[in-house]
Amino acid sequence: MTSLDLDLPAASPPPRRALRLRGPLLGLVLPLLLAAGWQVAVDAGWAGGRLLPPPSRIIESLWSLAVAGELLPHVLATLARVGLGFAIGAAVGIVLGAAAGYARLFRDLVDPTLQALRAIPSLAWVPLFILWLGIFEPSKLALIAVGVVFPVYLGVSGSILAVDRKIVEVGRVFRLKGLALVRRVLLPAILPAVVLSLRSGLGLGWMFVVAAEIMGASEGLGYLLVDGQQLGKPDQILGAIVIFALLGKATDAILVLLARPTLRGQDAFGGRN
Repeated sequence: MTSLDLDLPAASPPPRRALRLRGPLLGLVLPLLLAAGWQVAVDAGWAGGRLLPPPSRIIESLWSLAVAGELLPHVLATLARVGLGFAIGAAVGIVLGAAAGYARLFRDLVDPTLQALRAIPSLAWVPLFILWLGIFEPSKLALIAVGVVFPVYLGVSGSILAVDRKIVEVGRVFRLKGLALVRRVLLPAILPAVVLSLRSGLGLGWMFVVAAEIMGASEGLGYLLVDGQQLGKPDQILGAIVIFALLGKATDAILVLLARPTLRGQDAFGGRN
């Protein structure tokens, strides 16, 4: 090694902001390539594009709905339903999961029933909720909350059961018990798993809102799906699906961003190469 080599400065790591932007930008590559490829195939006459319209027709359909003032109310209605249903389901799931993970008697009493209810398909709840709550908002919120509660319950209870016994013993040394032990020892230890279960519950909330809005909604993205199917508008159907995907990704990113301060003390691998 020469003296010239020794004098060379070490390569500086890329800025932190560039690293944060690289992931989202790379995530856009695949869908943009697929959309551009299908657009080229339709424009070149290699595909008809009648049942699977190209991106230009989907954008045109969404733009016409937006200009007519119809798109935004549907988006806001769906967002409100998912947000409220997610809040209800997540709160119930966290409470039940914390209780089941901490108290064996409660777990033995409640867990078998919850596991059986978890296996019921989403559409099977629809006629029952309509009978109980009517066809308006309460039944839709109940269906979304049901979709959220089970993954959150499983994530919270399973992560509490997996907590290292030594951490619990340290808490008991400091005379922590009951809710104080859950709040000050168990919950901080399971925060990564709780965030993951909340993300899973949010994803199911977006799936269940479709079933909720199909069962008689007059507005919402699910209504656009049904309307597009009845009127034979595949561009409107695909446009609603694209908005579902964008909103789902956006809300998931917001959830991760909100949870980041609580995970700041975690020293995890994080998939770094």
